[in-house]
Amino acid sequence: MKTITWEQFENVVFRVGTILEADDFPEAHKPSYQLRVDFGPEIGIKKSSAQITDLYSKNDLIGKQVIAVVNFPPKQIGPIMSECLITGFYREDGSVVLAVPDKNIQNGARLG
Repeated sequence: MKTITWEQFENVVFRVGTILEADDFPEAHKPSYQLRVDFGPEIGIKKSSAQITDLYSKNDLIGKQVIAVVNFPPKQIGPIMSECLITGFYREDGSVVLAVPDKNIQNGARLG
């Protein structure tokens, strides 16, 4: 495992957002959803894709708070421009469990 400095870690901006929309993403190479996530007034609404179809339905995702990296440059993923990275953990079977706050918190809250 490669180590990073504290300064490098401080450059990664993790924020909490609430999923507003989850749509199928048939153009993706692996089964995925297209997401629109509200990160509050400072950051606004950002788009992303997430390979989380194994454990989550679209209905499960609406209103769910997630933790995302919001300061990566936009990345073209098929026909959409991904604007943030939704975080999660891989299980042994390859499915992804979302990283989420355990209590409700305001959109845009920063990991400190």
